[in-house]
Amino acid sequence: MKTLVIIDMQNDFVPGGALAVPQGDEIVSLINKLQNKFDLVIATQDWHPEEHASFAESHPGKEEFESIDLNGTDQILWPVHCVQNSEGAEFHPELENAKIEAIFRKGTDPEIDSYSGFYDNAHLKSTGLAGYLREKGAEELYFCGLAAEYCVYFSVKDALQEGFKAVLIEDATRALDQDDFEKAKKDILEKGGKIITSDEIIN
Repeated sequence: MKTLVIIDMQNDFVPGGALAVPQGDEIVSLINKLQNKFDLVIATQDWHPEEHASFAESHPGKEEFESIDLNGTDQILWPVHCVQNSEGAEFHPELENAKIEAIFRKGTDPEIDSYSGFYDNAHLKSTGLAGYLREKGAEELYFCGLAAEYCVYFSVKDALQEGFKAVLIEDATRALDQDDFEKAKKDILEKGGKIITSDEIIN
């Protein structure tokens, strides 16, 4: 079964949001079009408690985008974003959600970040996404959303590790940093993933 996985299409990740990805809002209409081409559509949602350890303001004296060791894992310190029940954590208002069958929330543990839709960054705790997809009979996963070189990339990597076929829809994602995205794409291909454009699905 072909499955579309929409990663973190939330207000805080688009222009005007707390951790805005350049042109992040431009992919919403494309993602809406793509949804009609899939048997199963699911979404992930960054869902942080207020004092999350990935927020720079949780570490007095540290700056946003500085890197620290957080309980043995490298952690970039982010601006406060996607706080549970905040407007920033809500999906983009133009994202159609009638076809989204399930939403998997991540980053809920205050002590560890979770880029991937499958696991936290230390792979200590599963979100249950892999089990859900297997029960649904999903084998081929197509990824879109934000941000390309973080939550999308880590989700694709974990999907491959879990034994799914994983495909990145390149024009249905946007990156914070283009150079980092180029490295991420190379790694996806080396790990056996595929990269396509939306034309290959829509037409």
